[in-house]
Amino acid sequence: MLGIVADDYTGGLMIAGYIEGAGIACPVLFDREELASLEPSPVVIVATRTRLIPAAEAVAEVEDIADRFDAAGCDRVAYKVCASFDSTDDGNIGPVADLLARRYGQRPMLLSAGFPRFGSTVHQGYLFYRNRLVSESIKRFDPLTPMTDPDMVRVLSRQTKGTVGLLPHAALHAGFDAARARLDALANDGIDYVMVDCSDDSDAEMGARLAAPMRTTVGSDAHIIAFAKAVAGSARAESAPLPPHASGPAAVLVGSVGPVAMAQLAAFAQLHPVLTLDLLDGRDEKALIDDALAWAQTRIGDQPLAITTAADTEIVERAQQAHGALNAARKAERLLAGVAKGLVARGVRRLAVAGGETSGSVVEALGVRRVRAMPESELGTGFCVVDAPQHLSLYLKPGKLGADDILLRAIEAMRA
Repeated sequence: MLGIVADDYTGGLMIAGYIEGAGIACPVLFDREELASLEPSPVVIVATRTRLIPAAEAVAEVEDIADRFDAAGCDRVAYKVCASFDSTDDGNIGPVADLLARRYGQRPMLLSAGFPRFGSTVHQGYLFYRNRLVSESIKRFDPLTPMTDPDMVRVLSRQTKGTVGLLPHAALHAGFDAARARLDALANDGIDYVMVDCSDDSDAEMGARLAAPMRTTVGSDAHIIAFAKAVAGSARAESAPLPPHASGPAAVLVGSVGPVAMAQLAAFAQLHPVLTLDLLDGRDEKALIDDALAWAQTRIGDQPLAITTAADTEIVERAQQAHGALNAARKAERLLAGVAKGLVARGVRRLAVAGGETSGSVVEALGVRRVRAMPESELGTGFCVVDAPQHLSLYLKPGKLGADDILLRAIEAMRA
C-alpha cells in the first residue's frame, strides 16, 4: 500500500487520474481524517496545501499524515511536488525530504522534478519549461515561488543541510544495472539526496524502478505516477463503474495569474460572460462576494459564466504592493472560495477551477472530504465527481497548464 502526500489539490487530483487510468484504485482525500474509515486501497492520496505554508507547518502536517499512513498499513510513503519544483530557498521540499529521510531511514533518497508530457523536463540537472530554461520561462514571474535558478541540485541544496548529487540521463539511459551502480557510488561518496534527471518518460520510469525498493521518495508528477505503477502495478483490477457527472448549471473560477490564465479567460470571454474582481477594491470581502453573486444570479442557467481575480501584470503588481504577494494571493483565494460556495447554493453543479491554491480554497469552502478521480481523457486529468455533501462535478487544474480553450472544453466534458 502506497500513501502519497500531494503538496496541492490540483496536483494530487491530476496524478490520481493517471493512476486510476492504469487500473489502480486511488482515492483522493482532502481531509486526512478520512483515512480512518477508508477501505484498503493499493494507493491513496491525501491532498494538502503544504506548498506555500511556512516550512515548519508543512513538516508538521506531513508528519501527521505519515503517522496516519503508517497506522493504515502503508509500506511506502511519497511526497508529490510541482513539476517545476515550486518552492523558495526556505522550503518546503527540502525540509519535508529531511523529515521523510530521517523518519524512514532512507539514504540516499531519490528526488525528481519535471513532467515531460507537459513540456517540463530535467536534463543534466537543469530544469526546462516549454523548451526554455525555467529561469527564462514564465515560471520566473510566479508571484510566490519565482523559479530563477534552473539547477535542481543547487535549488535543493539551499533547502537542506544534506548533500545533494545527480543521477543524469546518460546513467539512466545505460540501463538499470548501470544506473543502480551509479546510485551506489553516490551513496558510497556520502550523498544524502540524489536528483534524478527527467529528460523523457523513460527517465521517469527508470527513476521509479530505482526508487521502488525504497521506503520513501519525493518527486513531481512523472516520478510519482511511475513510482505508483512500479510498486502497486500488481494490484491492477477492474475499475469500479465511473460515477455520473452532476446535472445542472456550470461556472468557471480563475485565481491563477499570468499569460496562460489570461489567454484561457480571453477564449472563454469570446462566448460567455466574465466578471473580474478587483483586489484593490477597499470594501470588505463579504461585500465583494455579495456583489459577485448578485451579478451571477441573473446569469446562472444553460450557459456557463466565469468569475476571476486574474489580471494583467501591472494590476497584479499593484495588488502585491498594496497587500504583499502572499496576502494578495490569499485574498483572491478567499474571494473565489466564497463565490464558489454561493454559486453552489444557487444551483451551480459543474465547476471548473484554475489555480492550485484557488482549487484548495474552493474545495475547503464546499466541504469536500474525498473524491473519485476520473481517469485520463483527451483533456488530460483533473476531473472528479463529489458525492457529499452535494453531488458536484469538478475540474481542478494547475493555472499554467492547458490550451487556450481548455475551460470551455472542460465545462462541456462535465455534462451528465
